[in-house]
Amino acid sequence: MAKIGMIGAGSWGIALTKLLADNGHEVIIWSALADEIAMLKEKREQTDKLPGVILPECVSYTTNLQEAIEGMELLVLAVPSPFTRATSHRMKEFVAQGQRIVNVAKGVEEKTLLTLSQIIEEEIPQADVAVLSGPSHAEEVGHGVPTTIVVGSHSKKTAEFIQNVFMSKVFRVYTSPDILGIELGAALKNVVALAAGIADGLGYGDNTKAALITRGITEIARLGVEMGGRYETFCGLSGIGDLIVTCASMHSRNRRAGILLGKGFSMEEAMAEVKMVVEGVYSAKAAMGLAEKYGVSLPIIEQVNAVLFDGKNPAEAVADLMLRDKKIEISDTGWDV
Repeated sequence: MAKIGMIGAGSWGIALTKLLADNGHEVIIWSALADEIAMLKEKREQTDKLPGVILPECVSYTTNLQEAIEGMELLVLAVPSPFTRATSHRMKEFVAQGQRIVNVAKGVEEKTLLTLSQIIEEEIPQADVAVLSGPSHAEEVGHGVPTTIVVGSHSKKTAEFIQNVFMSKVFRVYTSPDILGIELGAALKNVVALAAGIADGLGYGDNTKAALITRGITEIARLGVEMGGRYETFCGLSGIGDLIVTCASMHSRNRRAGILLGKGFSMEEAMAEVKMVVEGVYSAKAAMGLAEKYGVSLPIIEQVNAVLFDGKNPAEAVADLMLRDKKIEISDTGWDV
């Protein structure tokens, strides 16, 4: 049994707390919001963000960050990506040398173009930072639906420790050394999921969805490999796996926001309607910054940015994607004749 500090009490933090507590671990949940902690203490349920998932009585709660960090064998950082830096900065003074932190949010910081693990390492240099990602909706994990995910770490020892902590009969965990590839797949699939939602909102069908998923993972892998990620990672759980589930499911807040955009909502209206952080919106500009930095073409993600931030008509964006210059699908192969 491990002592675990869950930093964040949103839907994903609550779902993972339920999983970890059911695995026999001692979990304490931290939130900066006193009302949120009071609700959890009273009801053992995140009624706003994950209704129906009841936490075991053994779980404890606090608004004291020091209490949630000191002496813990593992810290799970589960705050939305826009708050990763600020929360990490607050955590720094309480984190011990070599203390393990596994980040479970997904995103790239717009101003710095850093992944979330890079932000955490910058703010908490003494920490041993890992990432956990894959096709995993909180709504399903919280109810024990069989799920498979991957943990990335700089060391095999840390990856296997986290694997053992999370592994259960309904939650299978693989390990990987490719932290960068895992994080890029996780962050950029949210942008492609916005595109898939836009297509749904416009009334397009399965053909369009399949095209966006297939060409979307091609864009993500193209950038990821150029940055130093492994191509195999983008063919795996945090790449094509996460992209499929996020583009296809109504659990996906990115897809839901995209549907509203396709129906004519503005970015601000769509985010307000979803009522949760739509992380693809925050990663979209960062993706284009990375594309420019590394000289990589990301046509789908470019059109999503135009819809989000330039007021481009979604149907026009789709038309521009379809009418681009003709291309060969696999560029590193030649004709026999």
